[in-house]
Amino acid sequence: MQDFKELKVWEKSHRFVLKIYETVSEFPKEERYGITSQLRRAASSIPTNIAEGCGRGSRAELGRFLQIAMGSATETEYHLILARDLKFIQEEEFHELEADIIEIKKMLYAFIKTLQTAP
Repeated sequence: MQDFKELKVWEKSHRFVLKIYETVSEFPKEERYGITSQLRRAASSIPTNIAEGCGRGSRAELGRFLQIAMGSATETEYHLILARDLKFIQEEEFHELEADIIEIKKMLYAFIKTLQTAP
């Protein structure tokens, strides 16, 4: 359908995943299979679902995968809150990552709305 690498929302979410991997590398080792894994999987699911949706044959399917990406973005946002509250990340870093994920969610929302209203 379209090349996902040309989408700004995919590019932003991919860069976000790279930041998440860098951030969680500092988490306690005992969290390797806990919040570290959960945050990596939720964050990486965002650009993954955008890419998969672009590879599908219809706008409806793309929209469905964008909705899944939105769910993953919301899950990621929660895991960031949890990481902050557990003191795994500092307040400043939390606010930077939170701003990124909120922007990604807004971009996804706009994309979904565009698909829904396009003829």
